[in-house]
Amino acid sequence: MAAAVLDERGTVLRWTRTAQHLTGFPAEEVCGRPVKELVAEFPEELRTATEMPASGRARLRHRSGGTVDVTFRVSAMDGAAEFLVLAAPAHHVVHHEQGAALLRALSSQDRVTIALHDTDLATVQTNATPGTAEGRRVQPGSRLCDVLCTEDAESLEAVLRQVLETGTPVIRRGQQVSWRHEPARRRVLSLSAFRLEDARGHPTGVAALYVDSPNVRARRHLDLTREVAERVGSSLDVVRTARALTDVLVPAFGDLVTVDLAQSVFDGEEPTKQLGGGDLGLRTAALAPTSTVWPTRTERGDHFPPFPDLPLLRRFQQGETIMLCADQYGAALGDPRLVEFLVPRGGHSVVVAPLHARGLTLGGISIWRCGRSEPFTEDEADLMTQIASGAALAIDNARRYTREHRAAVALQQRLLPPATTDTPAAETVALYLPAGGGAEIRGDWYDAIALPSLRLALVAGDVIGHGMPATATMGRLRTAIQTLADLELEPEELLTRIADLVQRLVAEAPPDHHDVVGATCLYAVYDPVTRRCTMASAGHPPPVLVRPDGTAEAVGIRPGPPLAVGGMPYETTTIEIEPGSVLALCTDGLIEHSGRDIDQGLQCLADALATSCRPDRALDETGRTLLAELRPQPPRDDAALLLARTRAVPAQDTAHWEIPADPAAVSEAREWTRRQLTRWGLDDLVFTTELVVSELVTNAIRYGRPPADLRLIRDNVLICEVTDSSSTQPRLRRAHTTDEGGRGLFLVAQLGGRWGCRHGQNRKTIWSEQLIERRQPARRP
Repeated sequence: MAAAVLDERGTVLRWTRTAQHLTGFPAEEVCGRPVKELVAEFPEELRTATEMPASGRARLRHRSGGTVDVTFRVSAMDGAAEFLVLAAPAHHVVHHEQGAALLRALSSQDRVTIALHDTDLATVQTNATPGTAEGRRVQPGSRLCDVLCTEDAESLEAVLRQVLETGTPVIRRGQQVSWRHEPARRRVLSLSAFRLEDARGHPTGVAALYVDSPNVRARRHLDLTREVAERVGSSLDVVRTARALTDVLVPAFGDLVTVDLAQSVFDGEEPTKQLGGGDLGLRTAALAPTSTVWPTRTERGDHFPPFPDLPLLRRFQQGETIMLCADQYGAALGDPRLVEFLVPRGGHSVVVAPLHARGLTLGGISIWRCGRSEPFTEDEADLMTQIASGAALAIDNARRYTREHRAAVALQQRLLPPATTDTPAAETVALYLPAGGGAEIRGDWYDAIALPSLRLALVAGDVIGHGMPATATMGRLRTAIQTLADLELEPEELLTRIADLVQRLVAEAPPDHHDVVGATCLYAVYDPVTRRCTMASAGHPPPVLVRPDGTAEAVGIRPGPPLAVGGMPYETTTIEIEPGSVLALCTDGLIEHSGRDIDQGLQCLADALATSCRPDRALDETGRTLLAELRPQPPRDDAALLLARTRAVPAQDTAHWEIPADPAAVSEAREWTRRQLTRWGLDDLVFTTELVVSELVTNAIRYGRPPADLRLIRDNVLICEVTDSSSTQPRLRRAHTTDEGGRGLFLVAQLGGRWGCRHGQNRKTIWSEQLIERRQPARRP
């Protein structure tokens, strides 16, 4: 507010600092000059005035060259021919006048109560009148407990104190109150509260607005219905859905509430359709508040006692909502055990609404009012029927999801291999962490496949999508990889065949699902004899190798395209691995999250492995530590980890002999085999092994190309391998009586436990296995 003093002729005598702030002119430039020189424009009614006007609006010049619209008021000063002029920006005055008019209008309303409280929640100003039986206006300095019943005053003060402390307003909060002079009468008010602040933003108090209207109850019911629709059904978990329902209903609609469901609903199955009494298999899914008012009930507590065949029960089972007082409810139950179980202490009015959906009675909602709360009315029972209908659909959706989710989990668990394996090539441990902490099932998988000649195939893969389709695709791919692995294909050829399979899956999928069919895969084969690992990747992250000295790094491979993209070749990478090393294969869900890319994630995995992977530590303990460190929260994507601690076949358990390109070499091979088996103490296998070696070496000399060699490997089986430089695929056939040949591989198959052939670059190897009886191989490092 700017102020100035004028004489009777309009000359400025005194000029305040606020006037300088308003116009920009200091006092030395204004005092002694007519005030008209500061006026840029007078309204028409003031231009012809012959005396000092009492009030009005004018446009003043500003020192910067602009103008300022002001509203002014003039007052004559006692004892002197001087006038005090007060001026303020016109828009401030308008806002002030409008605010004052609004406050007067609200204060004059019979059903609107305004109360201004200081920071101690004492009343500063209010238009409330029901503080006493005589209806006198509430005096400043009084507190809510002077006007309302103690319990209601404490409840309201808690709300106002929260507004004062947080600054978060409360809008249209339903509140039941009773006046001190009339405690038996409960009134429903709609409370809105806002924090008051000074110019520096410091709290100065709370403004509370109470609306008492016949439509408040209807609005509360509408708000409650909307809140139930928003909050109930946001989860696909049965128990969480039930808890959300109790959180909405208490205390907005009642004082105590329980949601009871059939046990089959928790398991995702349909409840029984039986009518009448008996053991209904009901259990409590949620209750509120969780206090001692329920002497015999807890969340997910014991089963309900058996029910007699009551008319009340049949009405409930047929979808009718029951509204009774506590005495009527107890009398209708009849059984003291049921009364003790179902009727809480202090409850006087109850509404029991069935959760009925798709022709099934899933359970029920029981909501009680206690103490001074008003009994339920017919319209509130109808509202409860409406709420229960929507809640039943949400619970049934959660039940059906539980069933589908458990089926997907069971299918995935059946499709995944054992978590641990122990072979001569390596000890393996696998860990799988589903998305959402188990809420979602996707298509990540792992595998450890024992191959001939003590070799081991390690697989990690990730299927696009989630749910049953992803699980089914994962199962098909894993089966195909196992089949192709048994054919002993090289890694790049195996991935090429799998890519062709995925292309067929894409062609079989509906047109709108072509983009969600695909996978990535890493396939590695470790040979414990040569201590080499050959691997290829179809768009999958590379493995991390931890050496015995504790150093760890990602293996440098060149990944090919994902399996859904055909027409591109895959490249193999071969590395040497020391015994006792750990090879870690994982999916991107473990390493790619929280803003990290693949390279950063691999580095984090390598660092974690270097820290936690020690020779004296069990692999499963290392795996659990890695998951806890890399994924402390439930992930949004699946995470699979496969750890393989490699072993090596000792040199004394292998023997190698180069085969001369001479038919006479067959007898030499038999003699060499006899000596080697005698040296190993396997005399009982000499005869059969000589026959196997004789047939395989004969085939290599007769049908193959040099160079060729013979290798024997001793473990829990005796492996005989003959390798030559021919790519001709041998075939097992049954020779006729007059045939002169064709019996060699038949003899090998009959004498050995199993046999096979694998192809490498410009070579093939035919192998045969024989079981070594009563020999337990030593565990190798």
